[in-house]
Amino acid sequence: MATPLGRTPAAARSRRSSRRPALAGRVVLAVAGVVGVLFSAVPAQAAPPATSGEAAALIAARGHELEVITEQFNEARETLTAQQAAAQTAAAQLEQATATLAGAQQSVRGIARSAWTGEGLGSFQALMTSDSADDFVDRMSTLQLVAGHQNGILEAAAGANVAAAQAQATAQDAAAQAQATYDKVAAQQADLRKQVAEYQAVYDQLSAQERQAATDAHGNRASRSTEREPAAASGPVVANSEAAQIAIDTAMAQRGKPYVWAASGPGSFDCSGLTAYAYRAAGVSLAHSSALQSKTGQAVSRADLQPGDLVFFYSPVSHVGIYIGNGQMVHAPTSGDVVKVASVDSMGGFNGGRRIAA
Repeated sequence: MATPLGRTPAAARSRRSSRRPALAGRVVLAVAGVVGVLFSAVPAQAAPPATSGEAAALIAARGHELEVITEQFNEARETLTAQQAAAQTAAAQLEQATATLAGAQQSVRGIARSAWTGEGLGSFQALMTSDSADDFVDRMSTLQLVAGHQNGILEAAAGANVAAAQAQATAQDAAAQAQATYDKVAAQQADLRKQVAEYQAVYDQLSAQERQAATDAHGNRASRSTEREPAAASGPVVANSEAAQIAIDTAMAQRGKPYVWAASGPGSFDCSGLTAYAYRAAGVSLAHSSALQSKTGQAVSRADLQPGDLVFFYSPVSHVGIYIGNGQMVHAPTSGDVVKVASVDSMGGFNGGRRIAA
């Protein structure tokens, strides 16, 4: 017996309804599995600090982690900017190549149309208007040269168009990957900022006595911004090049300005923001990233450091300062601190030096 259009046989409805609970069960299990994976990937939150000392230690630890992530963020931002610029250039080149190809195609079509309609000198016209066999051969050779030239232009334009399209696709893919990296690091940075702010709020709520005890016991970040600079820092610093001298003088002029993550001046700085700012005053462009800066210029050993050399710390590199001689540097240390002079050994984890040419 035929089933009316739009109606489902009872047996089919029964089979379908019997599958629904099983299907629903599988969906619930699948969702539960995904949620379980997501929650298992989230690290367990540490217990809230009970004392000012614990809060200060957590602030310092998360602050260092945030400095590392911020330098990664700076590098990702530099890379993203470069890849976006490359993608825009590739798009412009593709547009130009497409226009060139269209022009070549139009030119070839025009020649073919003229030969077909008799508007130009085709082979038949050449034969009929030639005074001799030699004249005919000359005219045909000219036609072949013109056709060959146009075909060569067309082939070159087509090849350039294909190459430009491939270059654009590659550039767009690189820009997309750079954007994904930037977004990932920015999210990590935001999470660490939030943690630091939460621990700072707890610290600020503690009594003045506890805060003072934490300062005395741990030498925390609240006291670092008021530390006295080494006495030698007050004397003149003489560099071996004009660019290094300008960079040093510019960096030293920023002393007392606060460290702010990802800041590049003039009111606040992070470590690579300060060094980039100082050398920009000397006409030298440096990426706002300690990792990228560590790949510029000429490598210099610790023993051969000269005033103006960049000094790098940790592995992978996540901090940079400007050497000013006497084992000292000017740098932007960390959150809660200010631009100041300090011993190169104060950071720990010295990674190397680079001499920047003007």
